[in-house]
Amino acid sequence: EKYFFGKLGLRKDTRRAVRLWTEAAELGSVQALYELGVAYYEGVGVREDKTKGAKFWAKAAVRGHVESRYNLGFCEGRGGNHDHAVRHFLICAKMGHMVAVETIKKMFMEGIATKKQY
Repeated sequence: EKYFFGKLGLRKDTRRAVRLWTEAAELGSVQALYELGVAYYEGVGVREDKTKGAKFWAKAAVRGHVESRYNLGFCEGRGGNHDHAVRHFLICAKMGHMVAVETIKKMFMEGIATKKQY
């Protein structure tokens, strides 16, 4: 992360950050999986690949990373799969993610989420 943002006096080097996150992910870092998801989804330091980014988030989400789960919900919603989006957001809400709670409320008010899903 320090290379990605150029913190602590380090020169900003997004490609190096991606290499280090890849190494860390291989060693079991859930946060590195999340960061790789962001890098690939947004195309920073690597060629943009939204599918690959979502796959990294999915790996982190099953290991309990709430922000990865939230991002998966966002992707599902953007893709029109509102049922899966609601499921992801509900899991996040149960983990204390307040933005997910607000997102579910908004989806409920707009008729996208239903009581049955709760």
